[in-house]
Order: sequence, then C-alpha cells, then structure tokens
Amino acid sequence: MGSLVLGIDPGTIQIGYGLIRMHGGKGKAIDHGFFRINQKLPFPQRLKLIHDRISGLLESTRPDEVAIENVYVSQNAKTTLRLGHARGVIVLAVAEQDIPLAEYAPREIKQAVLGNGNASKDQVQWMIRNLLQLGDEKLNEDASDGLAVALCHAFRSSGVMRGIKRS
Repeated sequence: MGSLVLGIDPGTIQIGYGLIRMHGGKGKAIDHGFFRINQKLPFPQRLKLIHDRISGLLESTRPDEVAIENVYVSQNAKTTLRLGHARGVIVLAVAEQDIPLAEYAPREIKQAVLGNGNASKDQVQWMIRNLLQLGDEKLNEDASDGLAVALCHAFRSSGVMRGIKRS
C-alpha cells in the first residue's frame, strides 16, 4: 500500500504538517494543515500546546515515519532558540510514540522537491500542487512546507531525486 509519511514544518506560532502516502514512486496527499498557537500565551504553555497538538496528530494519523525541518539560523538568536525549543517538543512527541524520525535542512528539502535549493516559497508551493495533484485546492504556506518535508523524506529514503530545475 505504500509508506505513510508525516512532514512537519515547526514553528512557535504556526506549525505546518503534511501527510502523504508513497506508492510506486508517486506521492498522494492524505491530509495537510497547520496549527496556530496563541502567541499571547506564556512560552512554556505554548510549548505544551505544541506537544499536545502534535501528539494528537500522531495518534490520529498513525504515520509510518515522520520528517521534520531542521532549525534555520536566524539573525535573532532568541528566535532561533525558541524555534529549537518548539522542535524539541515535537521531536519528543514523535519519540514518545516510537515513530522513526528524519530531519532535513530547508535547502535540502527544496533541492529534493524542486532540484533547486534556493527556490522561493511560491516555487515550492507550485511544485507541491503539481507533484501531489492538488489543483486549485487551498494550500496554506505552512501546510505546503509540511508536505514538502514529507516528500523530501519519501524521495530521499527511496533514492528518487527530483531533476527539475527552476529559476
């Protein structure tokens, strides 16, 4: 039937996710979306909420594997550290359910999906729509990034590489 892969685009205010099933070298979107976290909550409560939401998502979707985007280094050290904390509680939720986890750098995700590690968010979204045949379906940027993480993992673990170059 194919592997079920959940991709996660971590954040402290918005977390995107995409669930795909790979079969015969092609991906099919099963679910995608995002969680919005109230930024007015104290940071520890936001982390708990992120953990709880991801735990619930894992329980409801039962993926075979999870892939998450690595932290990008921001010019603002506090932002980078907070994102690291958010990733940490996501990784913990995955580990608690004994699901294999892979991590990919943003550039590696773009390279795997588009063949261009410097692609724009719009280019990623366009390619995700085409690869997963989503047509005109509404696709939030964070959900698109979650789907891209899942596709990157599926392509990398199966040895498939995108040969598409876009400028």
